[in-house]
Amino acid sequence: MLEEFWFNVQYGINHVLDINAYDHVLFLIVLAVPYIFKDWKRILMLVSIFTLGHTLSLILAAYGVVSVNGKLVEFLIPITILVMAIFNVFTAGKTAKSDKVGVLFFSTLFFGLVHGLGFAREFKLMVGKSDNKLVTLLEFALGIELAQIIIVFVVLFLGFLMQTIFRFSKRDWVMVVSAIVIGLVIPMIINSNILF
Repeated sequence: MLEEFWFNVQYGINHVLDINAYDHVLFLIVLAVPYIFKDWKRILMLVSIFTLGHTLSLILAAYGVVSVNGKLVEFLIPITILVMAIFNVFTAGKTAKSDKVGVLFFSTLFFGLVHGLGFAREFKLMVGKSDNKLVTLLEFALGIELAQIIIVFVVLFLGFLMQTIFRFSKRDWVMVVSAIVIGLVIPMIINSNILF
């Protein structure tokens, strides 16, 4: 039982940290880059909302409620990253609003749903005809959340180093990182084959 639990948690961690599927990491980078350590509650809430959206998609797919065109999802995932990166470029240097729920939270939930659909087919194969789909899913979601927290911590730490030791302004740091991510996702959008 514990072995199975740990396998599912590790599977979730590996899903996020998979070097061949770095779209998840890119999304987390653009989600976290505008923040600093003192904003940890807000960024943790955003990350958890993203996990919630991701998990809801997997539940709907695992129980056969939704089925989405894989090519469309492959196109939409880098679009969500691009939208978030462009949002950062236009809001860089502005203080993050402290409102509890806003466009950013709903967008993050929606983006989580899209990213979850990207993994739905593989997840359905993983759970198969298992009776414990929900338990497996929650263990997998825990792994995703742990990996996401690690990535966010790394992004916040790098931001701290750049802004204190290397004297980057917060605005410049957000702009540079977001621009790099935009440069990485444009080829992903082009290669998604839905446009051509």
